[in-house]
Amino acid sequence: MPHLEQSSKLKILRYLAKWVALATLVAALAGSASALFLFALDWATHTREAKRWLIWGLPVAGFLVGWLYLKFGQQVEAGNNLLIDEIHDPKKVVPLRMAPLVLGGTVISHLFGASVGREGTAVQMGGALADQLTKLFRLNTSDRRMVLMAGISAGFASVFGTPLAGAVFALEVLAMGRMRLNALLPCLIAAVLADQVGLWWGVQHTHYMAGVMPGITAWLLVAMVLAGAVFGLTGKLFADGTHALSAWMAKRIAYAPLRPLLGGAVIATVVMWGSFDRYIGLGIPVMVEAFAHPLAPTDFLGKMVFTIASLGSGFKGGEVTPLFYIGATLGNALAPLLDVPFPLLAAVGFVAVFAGAANTPIASTLMAMELFGAEIGVFAALACVMSYMCSGHSGIYRAQRLGHRKTDAPSESS
Repeated sequence: MPHLEQSSKLKILRYLAKWVALATLVAALAGSASALFLFALDWATHTREAKRWLIWGLPVAGFLVGWLYLKFGQQVEAGNNLLIDEIHDPKKVVPLRMAPLVLGGTVISHLFGASVGREGTAVQMGGALADQLTKLFRLNTSDRRMVLMAGISAGFASVFGTPLAGAVFALEVLAMGRMRLNALLPCLIAAVLADQVGLWWGVQHTHYMAGVMPGITAWLLVAMVLAGAVFGLTGKLFADGTHALSAWMAKRIAYAPLRPLLGGAVIATVVMWGSFDRYIGLGIPVMVEAFAHPLAPTDFLGKMVFTIASLGSGFKGGEVTPLFYIGATLGNALAPLLDVPFPLLAAVGFVAVFAGAANTPIASTLMAMELFGAEIGVFAALACVMSYMCSGHSGIYRAQRLGHRKTDAPSESS
């Protein structure tokens, strides 16, 4: 019996040593890539803001990125969905070219004024870089899955500065209603260390001032449930709208580079004609405003339209930061209707629309607590869960599978 106990302890120690080492390598790669990406993104944003006329180059930029993906990136064009598919059904190592292609494509998109995010880029870079360890260390299928998940966690955590949310995001995003907890250790280590690597490189994340959280009252709890339902429906509208436009463009324009060229021409014309600059790029200044004072009640709709147009026509980037913008401004608009302090509802909306669109209520709640403090936990959890319940069984990631239905007994596939 003592021999068995000793053997079990040695097995655990070997397991820990293996995954601490692999997760540390993943964190170093993904954290460094995210730092490079964030610095490039800052440069692109400041350059575009200083030279507003650059948006006229958006159609040409879209064509260029579309051509590069057509010529060199057809294997990796599925982006986040490719990573999710490879975790579900491992087939072959993700080509390393995914990282530079999505990095360059996203920076170009932001430089010329597309309304896209950044999480998709960080996640794809993290996943692609992490998967290169598969060949280097001859990892088996099970280990490869966990390395890919660690790469997703590391990318998400380092680009937003939210290690707990990043760790859980990779576990939660793969299948609705089911989490792969066997990957919790590598995902957590990779997320925490990748965030630290980014900080070591000098990355500075935006701080959103949600202020002092009010005490829990019956009405505030009811308001979170009501607002959560609206956030969930909004997330569903965003996801469905993006997929619908993408399918419509693909059906009518066979040559892929022409899709962002046409979309870019429309976006550039509308922005310059109507001075809609607040709806392009990341939109961080507007998000900061949402916590400081009441905004126009249509800001969330403007951002949604421009982001759907950008992503649906083929520009590269992510969906999450635009979802943060949509949620924060929608929360700001709903606050007076629900008699809730607008910094509180802006903060809750910030994460809850994302929770519904990505079907990740736990990661979204943790993100709220990391960004705004633990006191928001109850409010964010209620709104995120309600948003998740009201957003249907689709989302921004097509490869996401159904583990358990949201309102019924577990499905047979689980």
